Amino acid sequence: MERLGTGIGWRPEIADAVEHMPGIDWVEAVAENICPGHLPDSLRRLRERGVTVVPHGVSLGLGGAERPDEGRLAALAERVTALGSPLVTEHIAFVRAGGALTASPRLEAGHLLPVPRTRDALDVLCENVRIAQDALPVPLAVENIAALISWPAEEMTEGQFLYELADRTGVRLLIDVANLHTNHVNRGEDPAKALAELPLEAIAYVHVAGGFARDGVWHDSHAHPVPQPVLDILTDLASRVRPPGVLLERDENFPEPAELRSELASIRRALEAGAELLRTGTQTTEAETPGTPTPGTQTPGTGTALRARGHETGAAEATRGAFGPPHLRDTGAARQRTGLAQAALLSALVAGTPVPEGFDRVRIGVQARALAAKRADVVAKVAPELPVILGPGYRPAFLGYAQTRPMTGGYRRDALTFAEHLLAAGRPGDGQARWELREWWLERSGPAPRSGRPVHRLARATRRVLLRR
Repeated sequence: MERLGTGIGWRPEIADAVEHMPGIDWVEAVAENICPGHLPDSLRRLRERGVTVVPHGVSLGLGGAERPDEGRLAALAERVTALGSPLVTEHIAFVRAGGALTASPRLEAGHLLPVPRTRDALDVLCENVRIAQDALPVPLAVENIAALISWPAEEMTEGQFLYELADRTGVRLLIDVANLHTNHVNRGEDPAKALAELPLEAIAYVHVAGGFARDGVWHDSHAHPVPQPVLDILTDLASRVRPPGVLLERDENFPEPAELRSELASIRRALEAGAELLRTGTQTTEAETPGTPTPGTQTPGTGTALRARGHETGAAEATRGAFGPPHLRDTGAARQRTGLAQAALLSALVAGTPVPEGFDRVRIGVQARALAAKRADVVAKVAPELPVILGPGYRPAFLGYAQTRPMTGGYRRDALTFAEHLLAAGRPGDGQARWELREWWLERSGPAPRSGRPVHRLARATRRVLLRR
């Protein structure tokens, strides 16, 4: 695997700071925010300097029940080619559910949601990863995600699930140590155990990011400084294997360049501390079998780690026996079962339907509110005129709309549907704001922008006058 070094997530808001930051070996850019034919000047200059750029996808939904969309895969491949990237990354998550597979309305989460760690979900994920690998021109790496909720009746730990995935597909792993910390706080999962069970030789690179705690829940915000517990997990990982690359993620609330440089320095110190432990043999060494802790250094609660393919818990063994070896299982049936489960969960999160049996209702409520808040934030970014037109009333109006109207076609469609919803209800109450909202909607809802020619403007004004009579 190519050694990447130390990197930072490239975002337009900090493009200039990233360009002038010393010690940056590579950057990662959100794939969906890049237009292959019109690369941002900053990324183009970085590439000309020899800085590696890796596209990071967020909307493929490899953990979803349906096969990956060919158009999304082609778009991802285009970005790889345009950036000259040595690999491409995505997430182990589902982002949409419903549709023909489940004979239910298609729903969009607008967010990365966890897949159940079951044999069904693993079979579907493995097949989807293989489809993606065949369609992409460079190696694929997939990322573990942060989660607020846990699926009931899971059959594997996260480490076991990732080990099986890498073993069956050969896919690389993008390990996010901040997400391991999130899952430790929110789901009680031991990050040391997860690291002990991982196939360390499959790691492509590592993400590091910040978050915040509220009411006993850790929110993986990517908008706050990296906390010490996340750096400690990075040190633990580096004491087991030398990661090919490490990257600092920051998506919002961007600090001054000096603070970003300070965070990168903290990351380098955490890596150096782990490397020293690895060098002296104090922790797991790269030569050891993944999942086998060094004698005398096993952390409490690690239990029996996954030492080789097929060493699962008793429940997983029973399920394997019921469905047969991977190449003989009925993936079609697994897709339908997974699809029904994911559609029921997503419907509860975004459409207010009953919470499926076995889920924590309080956590489902927390996740539902977080999804609605993220929708409001992203719609405000893709349609910045809406908060201007609606003023302080934008956010409460959007959150009220989001409670019963799930997203079905992406954030730009969501913005238009929100405006339609307000106008149909005769809102906002202020006539000038309502007129501005209607004009905004008319400008964007048609197949092409409305003409600005004087004769067309006069016709529109006349039509408005006639409609008022």
